Amino acid sequence: MDKIQAEIVDTGIPLFFKTQLEINAPAKVIFDLIADPKSHTKIDGSGMLKGELKAPERLFLGASFGMKMRLGIPYIIKNKVVEFEENRSIAWRHLLRNVWRYELIETHPSTTLVSQSWDGRKARSKWWVSDADRWVPKAMAKTLVKLKNLAEMKES
Repeated sequence: MDKIQAEIVDTGIPLFFKTQLEINAPAKVIFDLIADPKSHTKIDGSGMLKGELKAPERLFLGASFGMKMRLGIPYIIKNKVVEFEENRSIAWRHLLRNVWRYELIETHPSTTLVSQSWDGRKARSKWWVSDADRWVPKAMAKTLVKLKNLAEMKES
């Protein structure tokens, strides 16, 4: 059996990374997972998310949600949903203004192309994101593989 890998897309844009993967599940199933803050630790490919904190059961445009994180030391990050189109796209950002975005294109009733992007171009601190190219795309690719496994399990 081949190892599943998400594609890391070369955007050619500094501090803008994108990955994509085809998932054998309807867009609604996938979107419901992404819009549920409780599932974020299950799909996180960075290993940094440790749990949700003060989060609604389902995200919506303008929703704020906190996440317990760990990168060397534990910390908390607060995010705000800045884009929300049911079953198509969702994006959030935190204090430093990095934006995480998921875009879903249903290519068949049971197949969806999922893209995840990370945009650090408007980050308040370029120092904080200066080494992002070394780890962010790989973590995003792992996230999409975990999302694929979880979504396809729900469909089987």
